[in-house]
Amino acid sequence: MASRHLSRSIVLQSLYEWDFFGKKPEGLKDIVERNIEEFGPGLESQDFIWQLITAIIKRLPGIDKIIEKAAPEWPVEQINIVDRNVLRIGLYELLFSDKKEVPPKVAINEAIELAKGFGGESSGKFINGVLGTVFKEIKKQ
Repeated sequence: MASRHLSRSIVLQSLYEWDFFGKKPEGLKDIVERNIEEFGPGLESQDFIWQLITAIIKRLPGIDKIIEKAAPEWPVEQINIVDRNVLRIGLYELLFSDKKEVPPKVAINEAIELAKGFGGESSGKFINGVLGTVFKEIKKQ
């Protein structure tokens, strides 16, 4: 598994656990450290994980508002917890990351792969639909 994909998997698992247990800010660091130790022992660098986690948490209210606009029939808290956090990662990378580092299509494809690997039967299609909607809006602007 590629280093960045593994890092995104660790970010997803950490956000999932943090979200599941009530999004307590003081608990996130320990969750991430434990997940790095358990799932990423051969990882060359942890920088990408920490950069993603920090940036997503910093922009969380805005990212959740974007989810609400892109999927109006699905209130954020009613979206499956895996899908909700895959969307948070995908939207951060799609909207706010360096496009040279993570082109939009890569951000979308990575999110779809995470959804297929960790989510339910229709997660990949749901993630693709929401991120595709946001991507189309970006292209219009």
